[in-house]
Order: sequence, then C-alpha cells, then structure tokens
Amino acid sequence: MSDHSDERATMIAAGDLQEFAPRGREHCRRHPSALTLQLRRLQPASELCSSDGAAGLVGSLREVTIHERQRESWQLRKGVSDVGEDVDYDEELYVASNMVIWTKGSKNQASAVYKAFTVDSPVLQALWCDFTIPQEKSEKADVSDSDEIVEKCICILQNSCINVHSIEGKDYIAALPFQVANVWPTKYGLLFERSSSSHEVPPSPPREPLPTMFSMLHPLDEITPLICKSGAGVFGSARVQYVADYTLRIVFLNAEPSIVMTYDTVQSLHTVWALRRVKPEEQNTVLKFSEQMGTPQHVATSSSLTAHLRSLSKGDSPVGSPFQNYSSIHSQSRSVSSPSMQSRSPSISNMAALSRSHSPALGVHSFSGVQRFNFSSNAQSPKRHSITHSPNSTSSDSFLIPETEPIIPELCIDHLWTETVTNMREKNSQASKVFITTDLCGQKFLCFLVESQLQLRCVKFQESNDKSQLIFGSVTNIQAKDAAPVQGIDTLLVLEGSGNLVLYSGVVRVGKVFIPGLPAPSLTMSNQMPRPSTPLDSVSTPSKPLNKHLGPLEEGVLLSPVPELRDSSKLHDSTYVEDCTFQQLGTFIHALRDPVHNRVTLELSNNTMVRITIPEIATSELVKRCLQGVKAILPKEIAVQMLVKWYNAYNAPGGPSYHSEWNLFVTCLMNMMGYNTERLSWTRNLDFEGSLSPVIAPKKARPSETGSDEDWEYLLSSDYHRNFESHPVAKALQLDPLEVSAPKDDFSQSLSLDSSTLLFTHIPAIFFVLHLIYEELKLNSLMGEGIRSLVVLLIQLARDLKLEAYIDYYYRDYPALVKTSRQTCIIDQVQTGFMHHPSFFSAEPPSIFQWLSSCLKGERVQPYPYLPGICERSKLVVLSVALYILGDESAVSNEASHYLYKITSGQRKQQIEPDDYRCSFRHSTSVSSLAEKLVIWMTNVGFTLRDLESLPFGVALPIRDAIYYCREQPASDWPEAVCLLIGRQDLSKQACEGNLQKGKSSVGPVLSSDIPSGTESEEDEDGMNDMNEEVMSLIWSEDLRVQEVRRLLQSARPVRVNVVQMPEASDHEYIEEKENRLLQLCQRTMALPVGRGMFTLFSYHPVPTEQLPIPKLNLTGRAPPRNTTVDLNSGNIDVPPNMACWASFHNGVAAGLKIAPASQIDSAWIVYNKPKIAELANEYAGFLMALGLNGHLTKLATLNIHDYLTKGHEMTSIGLLLGVSAAKLGTMDMAITRLLSIHIPALLPPTSTELDVPHNVQVAAVIGIGLVYQGTAHRHTAEVLLAEIGRPPGPEMEYCTDRESYSLASGLALGMVCLGHGSNLIGMSDLNVPEQLYQYMVGGHRRFQAGMHREKHKSPSYQIKEGDTINVDVTCPGATLALAMIYLKTNNRSIADWLQAPDTMYLLDFVKPEFLLLRTLARCLILWDDILPNSKWVNSNVPQIIRENSISLHATELPSSEDLSLETLAQAHVYIIAGACLSLGFRFAGSENLAAFKCLYKYATDFLKCLSAPTASITGHYNLETCLSVLLLSLAMVMAGSGNLKVLQLCRFMHKKTGGEMNYGFHLAHHMALGLLFLGGGRYSLSTSNSSIAALLCALYPHFPVHSTDNRYHLQALRHLYVLAAEPRLLTPVDVDSNTPCYALIEVTYKGTQWYAEATEELMAPTLLPELHLLKQIRVKGPRYWELLIDLSKGTNHLKSILSKGGVLYVKLRAGQLSYKEDPMGWRSLLAQTVTHRNSEARAFKPEAISAFTSDPALFSFADYFCKPTVNMGQKQEILDLFSSILYECVTQENPEMLPTYIAIDQAVRRLERREMSETFELWQIKLVLEFFSSRSHQERMSRNPNRGLFMNSEFLPVMKCTIDNTLDQWLEAGGDVCLHSYLSGQPTEESQLSMLACFLIYHSVPTPGQLAAGGLEGSTNFSELLLKFKQWNMPVRALLRLAPLLLRNPQSMVL
Repeated sequence: MSDHSDERATMIAAGDLQEFAPRGREHCRRHPSALTLQLRRLQPASELCSSDGAAGLVGSLREVTIHERQRESWQLRKGVSDVGEDVDYDEELYVASNMVIWTKGSKNQASAVYKAFTVDSPVLQALWCDFTIPQEKSEKADVSDSDEIVEKCICILQNSCINVHSIEGKDYIAALPFQVANVWPTKYGLLFERSSSSHEVPPSPPREPLPTMFSMLHPLDEITPLICKSGAGVFGSARVQYVADYTLRIVFLNAEPSIVMTYDTVQSLHTVWALRRVKPEEQNTVLKFSEQMGTPQHVATSSSLTAHLRSLSKGDSPVGSPFQNYSSIHSQSRSVSSPSMQSRSPSISNMAALSRSHSPALGVHSFSGVQRFNFSSNAQSPKRHSITHSPNSTSSDSFLIPETEPIIPELCIDHLWTETVTNMREKNSQASKVFITTDLCGQKFLCFLVESQLQLRCVKFQESNDKSQLIFGSVTNIQAKDAAPVQGIDTLLVLEGSGNLVLYSGVVRVGKVFIPGLPAPSLTMSNQMPRPSTPLDSVSTPSKPLNKHLGPLEEGVLLSPVPELRDSSKLHDSTYVEDCTFQQLGTFIHALRDPVHNRVTLELSNNTMVRITIPEIATSELVKRCLQGVKAILPKEIAVQMLVKWYNAYNAPGGPSYHSEWNLFVTCLMNMMGYNTERLSWTRNLDFEGSLSPVIAPKKARPSETGSDEDWEYLLSSDYHRNFESHPVAKALQLDPLEVSAPKDDFSQSLSLDSSTLLFTHIPAIFFVLHLIYEELKLNSLMGEGIRSLVVLLIQLARDLKLEAYIDYYYRDYPALVKTSRQTCIIDQVQTGFMHHPSFFSAEPPSIFQWLSSCLKGERVQPYPYLPGICERSKLVVLSVALYILGDESAVSNEASHYLYKITSGQRKQQIEPDDYRCSFRHSTSVSSLAEKLVIWMTNVGFTLRDLESLPFGVALPIRDAIYYCREQPASDWPEAVCLLIGRQDLSKQACEGNLQKGKSSVGPVLSSDIPSGTESEEDEDGMNDMNEEVMSLIWSEDLRVQEVRRLLQSARPVRVNVVQMPEASDHEYIEEKENRLLQLCQRTMALPVGRGMFTLFSYHPVPTEQLPIPKLNLTGRAPPRNTTVDLNSGNIDVPPNMACWASFHNGVAAGLKIAPASQIDSAWIVYNKPKIAELANEYAGFLMALGLNGHLTKLATLNIHDYLTKGHEMTSIGLLLGVSAAKLGTMDMAITRLLSIHIPALLPPTSTELDVPHNVQVAAVIGIGLVYQGTAHRHTAEVLLAEIGRPPGPEMEYCTDRESYSLASGLALGMVCLGHGSNLIGMSDLNVPEQLYQYMVGGHRRFQAGMHREKHKSPSYQIKEGDTINVDVTCPGATLALAMIYLKTNNRSIADWLQAPDTMYLLDFVKPEFLLLRTLARCLILWDDILPNSKWVNSNVPQIIRENSISLHATELPSSEDLSLETLAQAHVYIIAGACLSLGFRFAGSENLAAFKCLYKYATDFLKCLSAPTASITGHYNLETCLSVLLLSLAMVMAGSGNLKVLQLCRFMHKKTGGEMNYGFHLAHHMALGLLFLGGGRYSLSTSNSSIAALLCALYPHFPVHSTDNRYHLQALRHLYVLAAEPRLLTPVDVDSNTPCYALIEVTYKGTQWYAEATEELMAPTLLPELHLLKQIRVKGPRYWELLIDLSKGTNHLKSILSKGGVLYVKLRAGQLSYKEDPMGWRSLLAQTVTHRNSEARAFKPEAISAFTSDPALFSFADYFCKPTVNMGQKQEILDLFSSILYECVTQENPEMLPTYIAIDQAVRRLERREMSETFELWQIKLVLEFFSSRSHQERMSRNPNRGLFMNSEFLPVMKCTIDNTLDQWLEAGGDVCLHSYLSGQPTEESQLSMLACFLIYHSVPTPGQLAAGGLEGSTNFSELLLKFKQWNMPVRALLRLAPLLLRNPQSMVL
C-alpha cells in the first residue's frame, strides 16, 4: 500500500467550523473609552462607506492592522462553575490597552460579559489565579478541607502595580518593587520574573546579582525571592540559592503537576523544575549569615537587598531600572576560591514578610517605605565596614538597621530534567509554546515547540512509585510549525510544515484532520512523512536519577515505547519545498491557538480565525465501556494502535451516525482480531447507514431498481428481523416465525482467522473483558439494548474459542439469540498456541447473579473478578452484599477486599487464598448497625436513589431492605445525602438547612408569615406586625390571647380618656381633669415599650435597603363621645420636663430588639438608620443598645462609635456603651475596656484630667465593665469596683446625685466579674471581698482605702455629713447582690447566714424593709439547691418573731401590741415573702414548673386580696404594690414564653388599674411580666445559667422607678438586659411536604437528678423545650409521623443549631395518616377505616383515597391509569384488583418504591405462563428475591425484630413461586422432559422449546452438560446416590426431584 493511499485512508473529519473573533473585542468597541476611536481610525475608508452593515463589521474586524493586533491579546480556558459540576463553555480573558474583559459562553450558549475592568495605565498582562488562604484550625476539627479556602481571582499586571480582584468582590492592589517582565499563576500564588535591564549584563566586577524570580502567595503578602535547589553538582551536595541567573527565562508553568520550564539563553537548553513550598531548613540555609565564607563584608550587605526592595515600593514607578547601583549594594564576591561552597546567593540575613494580619486595611502599607532606612543604595560608609569586623557582628548589624526584618523566601524550585546538549542547536531555540498532553492510554508528555527549527519535542514523564517526584524519559521530535493539545480526547494537533493538520496521540500519529470548508492541501506531491504509528526519531536522554534510590533504573522504563530511528534526515527533505507550493493556495492554516477541551482555533493566512471541534472518541455508552475495557487489558502500545485505528474508522469524513456506532465498532474490532467480516454472515448484514468508511469494504453492489430474492433474504437474516422475532410484540401479535432459507454462499468451506492482525493474540483477554462488561451492564436495567448487541459478539467469540461453558451460559441468558447464529470460524491449532491466555481467564464464566445467589444461600464464594474503573457497579453490589448478607464489616472498610480481585493488564497473578473460606453470618455486630453501615458506605461512594432505581429489582432488594430498616430508625445527625437515600425528606431537609452558613438565615422563608393585608391598616404601625402568626396560632389555637397581648402592649394609638363631666365642674376644669387623667394614662403608655420589646424579641429580618420602622410613641388621647383629641402640650396643666425621653429610649430598644441575630446587617445600615431630627435621638440611642444586645453592634466601625460618643448626647452614650459591652460579653476585649474606662473616673490614672461625664453614663460604663469582664474574676477590675460601691460624695458634691444607682451598678458589676466563683477567687484573698461587702451591707466604720486615686476623697463632702461611717442606705443593695452573684449556686452556708433576716425587733429596726427583700433573694440564690417550690419553704424564710406576731395576709382587724412596731413587722413580712418568691422565680425560670406556678400564684392572689383589705394601710400600699409586682414578675419568669392564661389575666387586671398608687414603675413591672410571658412570641424562654441570672438580676431589680425620668436607685436602661438570659427553645415541627408548621407528638426524656429519677414526658409540639442540659433525648413519636430521635447525650450542639435557626424540625407524615389539625382524635385515618371493616372489599380501596396516603405524583397517576375500573372490563378486572391491592400494600407499608418490583415480578410470571420468555433475565431476579427472603441473615433479622414493618407482602411471593413451579412442571409433562434429556446428554434440541428449557435450567440451577459429564453420573441407580453426587453443585433438592427421572432413566423407581 503506497504512502499516498494510506494518507487518504486516515482522514479525520473535524466538526463545527465557526468563525472566531474574541468576544471581548466587540465589547471593547462599545466601551466608552478612547479605544473606540482608535478602532474607528484603523478602518480603511472603503469599509466605512460600505453599504452592507454586516459585511462592514466583519470587514472591520479583518482589517484591523497588525499594529492593532499586537495591542490586543486574549486567553481562553474551560469554564469553571462555582459549585464544581462539569460545565461545557469557554471563558475568555481579553486585554486591550487598559481594559480587561472577562466573558463566558460557547457555541450553543449565548456569550455574556461576566466582568470588565478598566485600569489607569495600559495592561501588560491579565490572568486567572487561585490563591489559598490557610485557615487556622476551626472548631470543626472533623472537616478535613477546612484548613484552606481557595480565593478565585483575576490578576491584572500594570507597569508599577498588580491589581487582584477576587470573585467574592475583594480588591487588592500590590505595588511592585521592580519592573516585571512576566507573571505566571501557580498552584500557590503568583510568580514574577523581574525584567533584566541591559546594563546588568555582564556584571563588571564579580558581584552577586539580585534575584530574578519572586513569588507572592497572597495579594496581602510581601513579594519574596524564589530559591532553587539544583541537583547534586560536581561536588556532591545539592545547593540551595536564590534564583539570580538573568539568563534563565520561564517559558512554561503548570499547576498540576506543579512544574516550571525554563530556558537558558546562554546554553540554549530547556530545563524542568518542580515548584513547591520552601522547607524550613532551606530557608535557614539561605538566610544564614555567611561568616564562614571568610569575607566579613557579607554581613554589611545582608539586609541591603531587603532595604532596597522595600525602598523601591515607596514612590515612583521604577521605569529606569532601580538596580543601577546594585554593584555598590552587594560587595560580596563569588568566592571562586572555595568551590565547595558555590553560593550564588546574597546571604540575606534577617528578612521576614509582613504577616497577612497586617493587611493594608489596618493602615500599614504593605511595604514599609524608605523612611525606615537611613542610607541610600550607595551609602556604604567605611565606618560600617569596620564595625562589621568585630566578632559579634550579628549584634552590630541589627543595631545599625533595627527595623528591617528579613524577607523569608516562600517557594522553591527543584531541578528535575535538562535536555541533552546537541551540536546542532542554534542559539535562538527558545520554545515558543509548551504544553502537557496525555495520550490515549494515559501516558503524559511534556511537549515544547521550537519554532526556529520547526520541531515539536515531546518528553514522556511519569510519577515515581511513591508519588514524590516526576521521572522524565526520552525526547521524541515531531516536525511541526505549530501544535496544540486537545485535552478532551487525549490527543494533540500538529500543524506540519506542509500546512497539513495532523492529529497525534502522544507521539503516535492518528491521522490527518480534514476540515470541511477549507481547501485540503494538495496531495499530488510525494509526501515522505512516515506511515502512521511508525516510530519517529527520538533523542534519548534518560533523566538523571535524582534520588539515590532511583539509581539503577532500567533504561527501558524511561524510553518511550517507540524504538529509535537513527536517521532523521528523511524527515527534513521535503518540508520546505511543500511550504512553497502552499504559499500560492490562498488560504492556509497559519497557526493554532486557544485549545479548550476539544475545541481549537486556527489562524488562517488571510488574518481570519476559525474555531473547530475535534470529534470525540466515541459517543455511545456501550462503545465507550468496551473501549475502556479493552484499553485497560492490552499492553499500552497495542492499545494506542487499536484506539488509533478505531478513531480513524469512526471519524472518517461522512462517518456513521449514533445508532450504527456499535455495528461499526464490532466490525472494526473483529477485523483487528483477524476476522473477515465480509464472509461472516451476521457481521456482513450489520447496517452502517451508508457509511463509506474506508476501513470497511463496501457491500456488494446490488442490482438497482429491480428487487431480487437476495434482498428478502438479506432482510430476514438482518439484525433487525432477529430482534423483532424475539420481541414480546411479535408474540402478542402471534406472528409465525419465518424460516430463513439457507444462505446461498457455500459456507461448507470454513472461515479461518488471519493470525497476523493486531489483536489476534489477545482475543481471549478481550473476550474475557467484554464478558465482564456484559455482566456489569446486566446490573443496569437501562442498558438492555446494549446487552443484546454485546451478547451476539460474545457468542461468536466463544464459539470460535470453543468455550462450551460460556456458550451454554449465554444460551441460558438469551435463548432466543443463540439459536439464530450458527456460523463458526476455525482457528488453527497451531495459531491457538500463539494466543495469549491471561492468568485471570477462567473456564467457568463469572456470573454476578450466580455469585449473589451463592451468597444468599450461604455457600462459599470465589472472589469476583472486576475491572477497576469500569465495573464499578459490580464492585458496589458485591461489597454491599458481602457487608449486609454475610455481615462482614471489613468488606467495605479497606481497599483490597477479598471478595473481589482486580484485573489489570500487568502479568502479575493476584494471590488468592488457597482455602475457600466459608462466609458465615456473624453475630458479633448488631444487625441494625449493618444496615446503617451499608447505607452510609453507599452514600460515601456516591450511590444515589437514581442509581438504585436502575439496578435490577432482585439485586436491589437487599439494599432496599437496609434502606427500609434505616428509614424506620434513623439517627438525627446523618448527613443530607444519607437521608435522601433512605427517603427521609424531613431529615435531608433538616441536614441541608443545617449546612447553610450562619449568615444566611434559613428561618425566613419557612416560618415567615405574610403581613396581614390592608384590613388592619391602622394596626400596621404598632410595631408588632412582624410576628409569626402561623406558629403562634398553633401554640395558642383555642383563643385570641395573642391579639389581646397586642392590644395591651400597643403604644402607637391615642388612649381613650373617659372622664364624666360633673354638673358642677366648669368646662375649663373639665379639660384640666381630662388632661390630668391623660397624664395618669401616659404613665402606663410610657411603660409599654419594654414589654413590647420582650413580646417581639428577635422576630424580624430587616431589609438592608430600608430603614427599620420604629413605631411612634403616642402620648395623646381621645375623649368620647365626640372623639376629641386630648393633648398634654396645651399648657393647661404642669407636665414634667423631658417626661418622655426614657420612654422613647425604650421604644427604640423595643424596635431594635425585633431584629433577629441571624439577620444580615452591616455598619452602613446602622448609620443609615440615624434619624435626621433631634427629637428622635433618644429612640436611636435605644436602637443602638438593642443592636448590641442582639450582637450586631460588633459590626459598627470604631470610627462611628467614636463619632457617636463625641456628640456628648447622654442617651446615645448610655445605649452605645451598654450595647457594645453586651455584644462583647465576657471577652475582656481591650478596645472596649479602653472605651469604657474613659467614662469611669476610678479607672483613669490619678493624674488625668477630670472629665465631666454625666452620672448615668458612668453607671452604664460600670455595668459595661461588668459585662465585658463577666465571669473572668479579673483582679484589678474587681478591686476598683469593690471600692466604687462605697464611693463617697466628693468634696465638691461631684457624686452626690443618684448615688444609689452608681453604688448598685458597681455591686452588680463586681458580682458579674466574680460571677459564681465563690470562695475560690484566685489571687484576691488580700482584698477580703466578702468581708468588705458584708461591711457595706450592715454598716460600720469606713476603712481607709489605700489607692492611688484616693487623694481627692481625703477631705469629706461639705454638704453631706456622713462622717466616717458607711452610708448603708447607699451601699447595701449593691453589696447584697454582689454577694449573691459571687456565691451564686455555691450553697455556701456561712455566707448565707450573714444574709439571714434579723430575728429580734431591735435588729429589725436597723434594716430597711426593702433591703430584706434583697437579702432573702441573695440568701436563696446562694443556697440554690435548697429552693423548693412550695409555700412551706417560702414561709420558712420568715423569722419566727415576724411569723408569731404578724398579721396574716387576710386578717380584718388589727391585733394590739405595745412593745412591737406592727408596721415594721408587716412590711418585713411582705418583703421577705416577696424575696423568697423572686428567688423561686429565678430557680425555676423558663421551666413552666407546675408546683412553682401554683405556689407563686397563691401568693400573688393573697397580695391582691391584701391590697383591698382594711389592713393594707399598715403595710403601706406602695409596699404591697411593689411586692405584687415582684410576684407577677416571678410568675412570668417561671412561665416565660408559655403565654399562661392565668398570669395573662393577672397582668390584664393590673393593666386596667391606672389611678392612685399606680406609678410608672409598677406599670413597667406589670408589662415586663406580660412581655416575659410571651417572650419572643412564644419562641423564647429564660435560661438559668449563671450568666442569665446575673442579667435577670439587673433587669428585674425589685425597686421600680417612681416616674419616667427616675434613675435614682436603678438605671432604667438595664431593664433590657433580660435579652442576655433569653434563649430560643421553641421546637416547631414543619411538615416537609407542605412546608407548613404542624402539630406533632414528641417525647422528652429527662436525665435523672437528685430530686427526680429519669423520666419521660409527652408534649404536643410546637412547644417550648425544657433547658437542654436537663434532657437526655427527644423523640418525635409515631404513629402519625416518621419517628426521629435526637440524642442529647452525644452533645447538644445539633439541637441548639436547630433551635437557633427558628426551631424548625422537619417531620414527615406517614402514609394514610392525617395531621392532628385535620383529625385531632385519629378516627378519620384510612387505616382506621380499613381495620374496622374486616371484609374483602377493604383491600381494593378506592384509588381516589390515595391522596391521603402519599404526596407522590407518580403514585397518583398509577392509581389513575391502572387502578380505575372502566366499562366492560371482563378478564382485566383481576389485574386491576391485583394492582389496587399492590398499591395499597405499598403505600400503607410505607415503601412505594417496591411498587415496580411487585409489578415486574407479576409481569414476568405472566410472561412465563404464556411461554413468552425470550430472555431469562427476570427469572434470575425473581430467584434472587426468593433467595433473599429465605436467606439466613434475613430470617435472623426478622426474628430479632418481630414488630418491624413488612418489607414485602407475605402472601405475594409464595403465590408467585407456586405459579412458576406449576408452569415449569406442566412444561415438563407436556414434552419438556424429552427436550431436557437431549440437552443433558448434549444432543441438539428442537428450536421451539429452547426458551422454556433455558427458564427451567436457570430456575432450578441445573449444572451444564459438561459438568454433568465430568461428575460421572452414569452409573447412578437410586436417588440417594444422585443426592451425594449433586452435592458439589449445591442444587436444591426440589430441582433434583424433577431431574431424577431423566437421570435415572427409569421413572418408575421414583416414588413422588
């Protein structure tokens, strides 16, 4: 065959020719910049006046001059999606002057501009780069990849700086300290090449040059020099040095594997290096001082490089080279004298990068400027030298330049390979294009194009066995003008000198590429290229083995598989001649560029570009599989040749369409095996749809027009006819089979195979692999057609290889196919010897179904052979069965399983253990865990529900069984994928929402209620309309209590002023009376916002573009009947000044607290909310405090905080200080401490200026200190606060007003700082904290306090005469509460006894009754565990003297007594009881404890009665009101969030009382109680942690303000600190199908404690859970919903995250159940109905009813189409009933996925009954199902778990089994026995019986005739002998009974 025709034979058609122009160019044209004008100017005049617009456009693109060409550039890459899935489009980065345009798009997708950047100076280069940000190890240690985040960026290089823009939107600008010649993206960051200027070459004195390559790992990092480690040189050790050789140029850089290729301009050699991070020891080597070098001057220069680099970053862009004076900087010689130390590095001493934490944002410029260095580059003074001679030169150096730290190098390059030196190399042979390509067999090549020599050099490389480095092989040269890789199909395109485009795979030539639409290069010239796949010349350069271990590598490994051609001259002759001829042809291909996947752009000679697609290697799944398999098994060289041949056949111009691809593949493969496909009848008739591929000879010419008999025969013997014959439709239509007359060709002469062909010797290996693929395809029910096509090929090969066992096996699988093909080809015995029988070839055909069947029966199994990467399903099925049925957990745990053995092309035989171990079911593990292990393992290997659906039903059954088991009892913390697999949408949705980042609140969409429509328009502004109505209506479904709360708490509408005008009152008096009444009502209105804040807590997600709506505080009234407005500002009565300022503060807090912590808020939004009018400043101050409480204030910029504080607005300062401190709770944050200290004189240094800080701001700051240092026991803070409790009023009365609140605040703050530390306050024993506090509490002489700032307190105050005693009235409350908090829950008796109420009248007179409340409270909080929820305990706190003499709360007349002050006793009594009750409230806060509630409620009603009793005057109304308020608050604390009706009624009653003693403070308390009762709309409750109790003590301090501006005893702002004690505890079940909240029964299990044993309680959710630390587990109980267990013993984080995200717990209704809302009693469920009527109709339920069972649309339509009776059904009725009952079974047993299985089994059995089984596939499945249910493992599972739901109906399978048995027995009786006998004895059987015979053999597992013959059954006379002999084949006895009559030959001897 001549060269010429061979060329013709290997043309490859390229697809989709498209004109190409960079997309950015068009965008640039539209971009508003000067560029447009230039482009216009470049158009020639002719084009401008062109009439046709479109032509004009194309013209203008073409005519862009060469000058313009150079100014634009672009690069393409494969599209990268965010999620990481595979996307098929190109991304383009286009650069023109100072614009960079990033577009995405492909030929079938519109292109879109993704980003466009414009920079100030022209862009030198733009590129994509990924930076990795190493993360500090986060809390989640289990996430392996959490340690680095990849930032995808685009980098734009300009003259003096580089801009980096990340996809997330971060922008960085890094200044460049030198001029950059080139930037390269690496795996780690950017690599810069410094441009070397002319005068650097050569260095005049032998000085050390500066580094030329630098790296930058992140835009915020410093640019550091690169170091290189070259291989062991002449002198032994490898040396490490800076890359300072200006002759090295980078020509290529690759990320995976991370390698760099450089070109040495002097030696003209290319070198490859590995790029990696520096190891610490190498850093040290480079940075070491070089004293040992013998040149002391080194030291002087050590840091001048650093200095120099840094100084350059200061100002001007370094246009001239900055290194002009570099010679004077570096005075280090090259020390030639000591060759062993060939250091080329400046020994840079102390260099370090600024760490990333010094980001420019903090105001540190990323390079420190010149001012740090006091010498210029040439100021090396002699004095400097002399110093450095001193021995301790290190210190002197650091002394001279104290500020420079060294720049530490970060990346290193390791030498890997250098090309060999040849004599003919020209000077300028730098590679113009380098790429890495893979050949069809996965071998990697590094190719570089040397244009000057028209050569493409390919170096083969591979990883070393330990993966640590790359080994390079020989170089192969290919003649080429240009080249480009085609990654998509592992080939490369080469543009030859002649202009031909040729495709290569590695270095093997595949063929020419024919481009439709371009003239092909002329073929008349004699082309002397070698034939395809002949070796090209290769210059062998075995790379130097780098490691010593790699020493004796055989050369063969490193060389390419192509043997060498020494004479390369013939490659050179003709190219130039051909070049000339092509010049005349007009358009030819000039260059290749932008290869992406399988697309590449051709530049044509007429300056246009076209983009072509290189076709795929195969499109059909089946062909791809077979190619993969064959490739895996053949030696690589043969595999490449085979693939090349196939590729040429497949992609010939005018190639085949998709359908005939398989036929083409078969023909091609068989030709390569040596078959003559023309002579073989079935391949001859394969249909190629008219492909004229040269590989397949054309079919015989047929006479045209007129038909002939031949045509008919052709049809009859065609593939199509045969398929149709065996098709069920043919049977259904009862078509008689047509007999094919014997073909005319005389086939008596046998066909023999040509043994010289490529694949002849490998036929057995290929056959075996194809068989394994056949087995693999059986496991995918979608590949049925492919299996039928494949089996025909397998039968032919099995016949020719004379493999009887295989032929029999295929016959059993496809009886109908086997009978049609009969023709064999003879292979000579001699040639059979040449065939290579691989070690893995087994005589018995491996069968996956047989293997599973053996496992199920518990027989011993051989390992199953599989091809890694191709037979993945087989592997999965084998391992899952081994795990689940055999119970072997190790099956999936390690890689090498002994259930599989891998088949590789290597000749090594895998070791199989000689003894076939018996796999028994192990009892060691609990069965449940096996199912769980299986499911979790399957998810880990990526198995999904879709994969499960395509598995055949018999194989899938064990997996479905495990899934069914797991679905019943899942664990709550499984990942989302597992939950999806087991079909628990509720759990998978939960898991999915759990994975969302904290920022994205998932609560929003699920539980957001729509804002009520316009009907409630007047209610819209009351600030409570964002509550979640849906959930609240579930919690409180019976009544309208929520509306009532809204009505009580709304403060945005005028109040109703109802005053009757007395006849004697004048109009003016009447108006005054009305206004006075309004003033009373306003006391209440102003107290409402605090309660409203509690009610709406965290209920709203603000829109970041709108201001937060703050409802206005309305202090006007309306008087009936005319609804006239009453206003306080009319001037008729005196109104207190600033009356409403605190009320508006509270209003602002309430509005701000609506914002949920999960909302997304930033500093800008907070500032944006700042009001324009000054009146609203108080509201904004409250709003700031609220943001602090919900944690958002940390986002406010420090600048803004400073801004607010300097305004000097008192309220703003209070709100801000408290807010910031609350947000930084317990963090000891220094910045915040400084902020607070400014406002506390005691924390300032004694010499500091007196700042005039308003008193309330000081109080807020002190509490702030307490919050920031909460629980830290910080000594200095504690000491200051302790002293501040007793701060005396200054001489100038500085601190005389409201001293009480300051003292209380100091006490509370001290308590917080030492919270719960008790007696173990470390390092504070000398402060005597408890004693000092005791003194503050009971009084006594003031101790002199040593301290620096006590000077000004030496002189006493001039007006307040306190003397030297402590003013107990001021200090007692703070001290008492401080003691309570320090000893909180410590049960410390001795401290508690200090707080005991006095028990003598004398002592009682010394204590304010109010303080008794605090003491009792403090005492009870210390003795936490003694608190009991009953009145006996409460009364036990009252001292005996009071108990004996006190008036009972109900008494009517007064007892008389002389020596006792009744008033004192009565007041003491009520306060002590109130204190005890308050402590009860703290102890049971948020617990809804019934006993505590009853006890408190009793006392509250007692107090109420007492108020109206005549004795009330003794106790005092004010005292009783205070105690009643305290009790109301205690009740609300216990019932927090529950909305208890009785407490609500009490609150409403108190709301209505507005006259008399009711002042602002009591209203405040009552409405706080109301708010707590409905905390957060029922979603929040209170916690009893130490921190919460401290916050509640501040918020509920039991002394209430008398009027709205009263802050004397307690700062009002602190009332809001309750937020710190609130925690979300509402669990809301949400139905996963309808996505609406619903009711569900949950069971809560408490841990045992000292008061009660472990207990369970049933709750109807949505409900508030108890505190989590008390619980052991929570279960969603059946029967209506799927069960779900949350186990809290493992940790509460899972539940906490659910609760914090809105408490949404997804639940799923079980089939046939209705929700509790629709069916409260459970009487309407369908199951209930069917159970009640025990009759036959119950099963055939109405299809309409199915909607109650399931939400699956597929089941709806099934019921619709298959279960609805129609008119005149007739015999179909029976099928309908069956379908209905199957459907009923599936939905009630909760496994609708079994529906297809049931129906498939039923259909298969019916088909068998009609004797229409043409393939036995389904019978195998039924057999597997039956074996599964009778397997031991399944039986054990059932016995262990008897109440488990039925997985498959118990009646269905026996019926099916019986039907099959009967059908097969009838067939035997009706003449099947004859047929069976002839089969067993090896005689041919009649055709009509073949299908049934195969079914019989499969179903009864009959051994093959070959096995029977070997078994020696001939002489058997009775059944027992048969039993013995058959034992080896594990044949069931029932099958043997049916065979016995035939085998024993005398049926009479069998007594059946």
